[in-house]
Amino acid sequence: MAKLLKRRKVVQTLLAERGDLLVIGGLGAPAWDITAAGDHPNNFPMWGAMGGAAMLGLGLALSQSQRRVLVITGDGEMLMGIGSLATIAITAVPNLSIVVLDNETYGETGQQDTATKHGVSLSGIARACGIQDCRDVSRMAEVQALRDRIHEGSGSLFAQIKIDPEKLALVLPPRDSTYIKNRMRLAILGEAALHD
Repeated sequence: MAKLLKRRKVVQTLLAERGDLLVIGGLGAPAWDITAAGDHPNNFPMWGAMGGAAMLGLGLALSQSQRRVLVITGDGEMLMGIGSLATIAITAVPNLSIVVLDNETYGETGQQDTATKHGVSLSGIARACGIQDCRDVSRMAEVQALRDRIHEGSGSLFAQIKIDPEKLALVLPPRDSTYIKNRMRLAILGEAALHD
């Protein structure tokens, strides 16, 4: 069996030299991971709304069509929002990438098994929905290639990365959701955000 990748190393690689990339961090550990890689005004860490990360990413990608949008989420969160993959596929938005950090557990509720532990392939589901570029990632060299593809921005992308289910120290983003929203709006819209 291949050695499982370390989640923080994966996220740090994906966000290296990120430029103006907009990043949604799914509920729980993915939100802590994007923060550990560096808190940033273009980060939107989710504190709730389990299952909503991919759809939030879709909305952002549609409204900011000149910017790349990356959703980094977990397997449990993606399973809850699995229907979003069909909508994302038929929308065919070219600037959206979804990366699922799959540790095969519901980490925020006690490490219960997710369906991926029992053979369910999220990348297979995304492919069946019609997302053209779907990847199963198991090596750091593939993570680097994934990072390059995310930043080149040539169409929708879905990647499932098997990671170690290790428990890590929390690196918490700001807790104030109004602050997080306004910070991202200001980063995207500049002064126009102050006049809405």
